[in-house]
Amino acid sequence: MLTNPSAPTSLAAGRIQHAGLRTKLMTAEQAAALIQPGWNVGMSGFTGAGYPKAVPLALAHHIEAAHARGDKFRIGLWTGASTAPELDGALAKVDGIDMRLPYQSDPTVRAQINSGHMQYVDIHLSHVAQFVWFGFLGHLNVAVIEVAGILPDGRLVPSTSVGNNKTWIDQADHVILEVNHWQNPGLEGMHDIYYGTALPPHRQPIMMTEPGQHIGEPYLHCDPAKVIAVVETNAPDRNSKFAAPDANSQAIATHIIDFLQHEVAKGRLPKELLPLQSGVGNIANAVLAGLNTGPFDHLTAYTEVLQDSMLDMLKSGKLATASCTALSLSPDAAAYFNEHIDEFKGRIVIRPQEISNHPELIRRMGLIAMNAMIEADIYGNVNSTHLMGSAIMNGIGGSGDFARNAYLSIFMTPSVAKDGAISCVVPMASHVDHTEHDVQVIVTERGLADLRGLAPQQRARAVIERCAHPDYRDALTDYLERAKAGANGQHTPHLLDEALSWHQRYLKQGSMKAA
Repeated sequence: MLTNPSAPTSLAAGRIQHAGLRTKLMTAEQAAALIQPGWNVGMSGFTGAGYPKAVPLALAHHIEAAHARGDKFRIGLWTGASTAPELDGALAKVDGIDMRLPYQSDPTVRAQINSGHMQYVDIHLSHVAQFVWFGFLGHLNVAVIEVAGILPDGRLVPSTSVGNNKTWIDQADHVILEVNHWQNPGLEGMHDIYYGTALPPHRQPIMMTEPGQHIGEPYLHCDPAKVIAVVETNAPDRNSKFAAPDANSQAIATHIIDFLQHEVAKGRLPKELLPLQSGVGNIANAVLAGLNTGPFDHLTAYTEVLQDSMLDMLKSGKLATASCTALSLSPDAAAYFNEHIDEFKGRIVIRPQEISNHPELIRRMGLIAMNAMIEADIYGNVNSTHLMGSAIMNGIGGSGDFARNAYLSIFMTPSVAKDGAISCVVPMASHVDHTEHDVQVIVTERGLADLRGLAPQQRARAVIERCAHPDYRDALTDYLERAKAGANGQHTPHLLDEALSWHQRYLKQGSMKAA
């Protein structure tokens, strides 16, 4: 068990200290049997961290047995973001999910969504909690929440993610708690749970001006009477090791760092920059690795997910503080974190995602947002969710929250995919998640296009010249020139009969390149 027994924490006295809740201890199978067909189930978990480890697997077995008997059994599954094969994957494989929200990355779930078998609501992560409170998403029957421990008065010590757990606990009729002994008891005190939100017209400003600021309390509140089961587990989070930065990722990182240096020189950024937000994935991890050896010091982060490179930045001192909603660390990084947790106390704050992604806070603190995309069109519209127009990849996650409200909104991708068969710069995006109005900077390994203050045709020239792969640059220029000659308007000229022809060509021929 990766824990630090010497850490000064009240959980050292035991993980389940509430006498009444100890009486509700049962097996995962017994707990799962309490969940009924057709229920909406809110589960903890955000990008492979803090998800329940045992009850979802047991629920999958119950569903499989029900289907074998000829009984219908599917649930609505609500989470913070993506979870793990033991949750999303297990339930999808037994055909147990009728509807999923808000963000997913499981291959079985993805296949069922794209086949039309599973309904999927792709939603901005900052919207989820408030939409539940508004009643827009229906009734939440039960919450299944992983915690690191339960205090004598019933307060809950959160796990390695918070996500939507506060809202699930508040809104659900029933609560099932998984107490995971693998999670370090030293997590106690690292969370900041804000209970000051209200419904319109009673909302008040959220008084936060810096990423490391605490505005709430370290614990989740849960009425013990709502708890119908407590399950003990001892299992690690499931997160993959990041790939070493490849040449494309390193080139993208270099372009971004050069751009940030230019912005400092122009007086548009302070020398310590502004709080960083970074999306999930290998490119984002590479950019952070570049910043760790780059020219900037005393950095801060206000983001969704704390990945390996951000932990490295905290270790090196490049990053002073980091706010997130989940610790999405590879196994090696998680082991280091657990062993040296005291080094990070006071420097890492883990929050509900309605706060980590809150437009008010993003706007006030002036974030530098860096997120991945699938494709961009010549005018700067960005698709971050769909393959060839109609097949979902993962979901929008929080990128829309950050893109629209950040001080700088940066989107990045390699210029081509599938060994050059796909251009990631296209005449028209086949799906738009982030409009040209929200996208300020586009980066590929080829270069960086600063689109601020440019009219559409100027944006197109910059994107083609600086970001497109040479194999597609001439074709994009040709499209733009013919669109200017043949379009019915000259603000954002398009040839409607061929704007999506590159995608159609790929679907028919396996390549976007003209024969």
